[in-house]
Amino acid sequence: MEESVNPTLNLGPVNFDLTMVLVSAITVFIIFSLVFWASRRMEIKPTGKQNVLEYVYEMTMSFTKGNLGDEESKRYSLFFFVAFTFLVVANNLGLMTKIETTEGYNLWTSPTANMAYDLGLATIATIFVHIEGIRRRGFGAYLKAFVTPLAMTPMNILEEITNLASLGLRLYGNIYAGEVLVGLLLKLAHASAFAYPIAFLLNVVWTAFSVFISCLQGYVFVMLVSMYLNKKISGGH
Repeated sequence: MEESVNPTLNLGPVNFDLTMVLVSAITVFIIFSLVFWASRRMEIKPTGKQNVLEYVYEMTMSFTKGNLGDEESKRYSLFFFVAFTFLVVANNLGLMTKIETTEGYNLWTSPTANMAYDLGLATIATIFVHIEGIRRRGFGAYLKAFVTPLAMTPMNILEEITNLASLGLRLYGNIYAGEVLVGLLLKLAHASAFAYPIAFLLNVVWTAFSVFISCLQGYVFVMLVSMYLNKKISGGH
């Protein structure tokens, strides 16, 4: 299977992947629009769209309560709500359609089907966790955790690297694999008229399964970050 090529824009030393910029902007726009629409004229007794918004918000809090506790999960609820909703939308964008130009440029994909993108998200989450650990415990106490006991310092540093890699690569592997199989099924559908109904049925089943996996990966990402955050702000090991 040929790998698609995304159009890029070079501004000095910086290389922008235009497809990633486009789908990221669309993801943000979709989330902002839905939250803005659902939060208009909010009532004490929620109904309809407000009910759905509050359900997603409370569901996100329930993901993190087991790791952070009630008070801390409320403190960081907006961060995890944004992370979860962003991943759910971003993970599923590539399942909606496929757009390619005659020059062979790919204009539509799930941004999280890109390894560098996922490692970037994992890096942002990791930096946030470390900043909160320092802010809540102080730099001295935070640094002491890395060198206590002294013999474990290399392992403690290695653990931070593996946590980051695990966050990014787990997300990438699941979303990329889903898009690859969708692409293969589309090729099968164009192979012959006899193969089309088989490919169509398989695509419907796989798309439904991929939506479930995409949402599950958003849950896993939030759960792992909340686990790492609890360790940093509480000083636990």
